[in-house]
Amino acid sequence: MQLTDKHREYWSKNLRITAVLLAIWFLVTFVLGYFARELSFNFFGWPFSFYMGAQGSLIIYVIMIWFYARYMNKLDNEYGVNEGDE
Repeated sequence: MQLTDKHREYWSKNLRITAVLLAIWFLVTFVLGYFARELSFNFFGWPFSFYMGAQGSLIIYVIMIWFYARYMNKLDNEYGVNEGDE
């Protein structure tokens, strides 16, 4: 199958957003976890490291999933590859 410029542009945007979200995931999962002891300020009355470990990272993951789904639906509609047009 021959890829058109439109296919390449769609795939490029898809890879770009995936890379950005993976970088955010890496930062939240590993970097914040690694430096948790150094993050010694209070956040809503709790130590920031405790908050990120207990709730914060999970909230960020849910926001990332919501954003990716919304972004990809918009991108699918823009390029005419949404599931409703079969």
